[in-house]
Amino acid sequence: MPYHYLEEIGTADIAFEATGRDLPELFSDASDATMNVMIDNLDAIEPRETRHIELSNNEIDMLLFDFLQELIYFKDAERLLLRVRAVQIEQRNEKYFLKAEAAGEPLDEARHQQRADVKAVTLHDFSVEKKNSGWKARVLLDI
Repeated sequence: MPYHYLEEIGTADIAFEATGRDLPELFSDASDATMNVMIDNLDAIEPRETRHIELSNNEIDMLLFDFLQELIYFKDAERLLLRVRAVQIEQRNEKYFLKAEAAGEPLDEARHQQRADVKAVTLHDFSVEKKNSGWKARVLLDI
């Protein structure tokens, strides 16, 4: 499994670590982990609507932070559950640029087994690190 949950965090938060061989895989796995906090059955999300996400940031960790916040925004503003289909990340002139395509559908309480309502990504203990085998992120979600 490309992510696992950390149990020693307080009850109003859920933490996870995600890994990836490269940055696009890390971002995709972290987005699945975030969505999996919201609903239990990720495979129940049908790709009925597509959203294109373009972001940039000077720091790779803040780019991931912004990306996960964007997915939470779609859940809050449009009640839209999204799964990432493709992620591209480029670094130009000491800045990171992300282009992602995500597909999903509005939350259907009859089909989507809700777990927790994620309110935000927090900066507490948030990190993205380059490892020998790829990348690792540690994320704390406020629920």
